[in-house]
Amino acid sequence: MFHDLSPRFRDVSLRILDADGAPADPASVVVEQTRHAFGFGNIGFDFLGLLGGATSGPDGDREALAAADVALAEHLLEAWLAVFDTVTLPFYWRFFEPAPGHPDTARLQATARWFADRGVRVKGHPLVWHTLAPAWLLDRTDAEVEAAIRARIRREATDFAGLVDQWDAINEVVILPDFTAEDNAVTRLARSRGRVEMVRMAFETAREADPSARLVLNDFDLSPRYERLIEECQAAGIRIDAIGLQTHMHQGFRGEDQLASILERFARFGLPLQLTETTLVSGDLMPPEIVDLNDHVVSEWPSTPEGEARQADELERHYRTALAHPAVESLTMWGITDAGAWLGAPVGLLRADGSEKPSYAMLRNLIRGEWWHAPRAIAPDADGLIRVRGFAGDYRATAAAGSATFSIAPDADAAAAALEVRLTR
Repeated sequence: MFHDLSPRFRDVSLRILDADGAPADPASVVVEQTRHAFGFGNIGFDFLGLLGGATSGPDGDREALAAADVALAEHLLEAWLAVFDTVTLPFYWRFFEPAPGHPDTARLQATARWFADRGVRVKGHPLVWHTLAPAWLLDRTDAEVEAAIRARIRREATDFAGLVDQWDAINEVVILPDFTAEDNAVTRLARSRGRVEMVRMAFETAREADPSARLVLNDFDLSPRYERLIEECQAAGIRIDAIGLQTHMHQGFRGEDQLASILERFARFGLPLQLTETTLVSGDLMPPEIVDLNDHVVSEWPSTPEGEARQADELERHYRTALAHPAVESLTMWGITDAGAWLGAPVGLLRADGSEKPSYAMLRNLIRGEWWHAPRAIAPDADGLIRVRGFAGDYRATAAAGSATFSIAPDADAAAAALEVRLTR
């Protein structure tokens, strides 16, 4: 299938100025990309112990990571940073606040700050979700549960303002009132308030606490039921910043045609689309008759050479299909390593021992190669302009007289006036 990714690349002209704002005439300018506008993401769950330190969690006091674990975690982190620029961190309420009033704020803040200091965009997942709701909510009335949820949203949105750029404000609403896998107070509240009012509560409370954060509605149910929910939320005046589409593919690759159809269906709402949770296994596929992926329990699920070759091929097709659709603004992998992966599935780009699968090299070559503007010396043309064609994102220009940063917007127009770039020492 042909994937036209040319719209992701933009042509811009740079007029180089010196520190005083006068036209400079450098013999050449080195132009290099520093970050994509598109969010190439992965989760950062594996790094809380390394970057956030020991903490008191659901299993009691945690000891410091063993030396071998530190070495592996550092290796995983280096591999992560070599490819990705957007991290999703876990805010599952049951683990984040195992006892009322004792949130895991400091550890998550330290982890978020570490990534943010390196130019990585940070997303929190999720503020509201029926699964992994704390058990201590069960004995409270619906009014008390709602008050606790609102307080939790306000606290996290406030404490992480300036660190967390965006939140999955509420997760998997389509099944929320019908969820029966475990007794929880969030489902009970949803039965009395309704889906739309649960979405309103999550979005409006979070937006009041941090107006600058982008808020995402996220779901795995990509059926017309999700479309109807979005329609109802828009009709109710709820402002949604982006639509999250989960694409866990433990039972096999959906294929380009099905993915393109899904993206087109949800693009009709005029909102950016985020592929929030992507997995493709590098071993045996989960049987197709399983409806709830959580029902597939195996003692071992090994990665295989055949599966790894298939994973690399399908993952490339998945990325190219996503980037070919203009509404998609980010794609997040749900794991860098097989170790500790959801359901024990071999979905990582690295094996449990940290060694690379073919999918890792493939993705690195795409994101930091084919779709990346490596440092390149460019001479001015006859008009004294530096002509740059690159993937939308952030850039640095360096000449003998100094350097400057600039951005190529996703909607940049080659015919627009040249960008003026002022060099500074």
